[in-house]
Amino acid sequence: MTNTISRIETIYPSSDGQPMAESTEHYQWIVTIAGGLENLFKDNNNVFVAGDLFWYPVEGQSVIRRAPDVMVVFGRPKGARGSYIQHLEDGVAPQVVFEILSRGNRISEMAQKFEFYQTYGVEEYYVYDHLANDLAGWLRNPDDSHLEPIANIENWTSPRLGIRFELADETLRVLQPDGTRFLTYLEQAEQLEAERSAKEQALDNMAKISAKLRNMGIDPDNL
Repeated sequence: MTNTISRIETIYPSSDGQPMAESTEHYQWIVTIAGGLENLFKDNNNVFVAGDLFWYPVEGQSVIRRAPDVMVVFGRPKGARGSYIQHLEDGVAPQVVFEILSRGNRISEMAQKFEFYQTYGVEEYYVYDHLANDLAGWLRNPDDSHLEPIANIENWTSPRLGIRFELADETLRVLQPDGTRFLTYLEQAEQLEAERSAKEQALDNMAKISAKLRNMGIDPDNL
């Protein structure tokens, strides 16, 4: 099994040696969107979310590849992958892709990405320029199989994801279906720490109550 995995990684490289992000802001937006989507679909085992992972859409063609900043695949299980090799994933293409513009992006590069995503079946494609606070999106037209621009993306709700986009306060706000905002990496860390502290406090309180009951001759395990 190990030899098979090694062979696959040799044929379909999992890294091009380039950094994941070109700036701290670029990285933070990737983590914010990917983390928010992971949280949104945490209870759905058939939604795979990845950031900066190579996607190989054509079997045996390792030169045909892209590493979207964030991609979402419905119908595929969660789990670790060195890359997303489509023919090993029941032929399922990522349905939603996000790209975060950075200072190093060129027009020709973005045009090539658009053609790739249009050619290989992406249903929704979003590009966010955090420097200009500008969001663009495209939706696949089921009639002619082309990605068409979303005319008015302010307050747009993604058909696949159910999330809504707001361009306000000089930044993008991504809202879950319940209106909860996607958190930044630091906010996610703070939330996890607060949840951990609350859990520890609850366990400590339960231990103190159990000790008091035992001192009164009451076995809390039999209550």
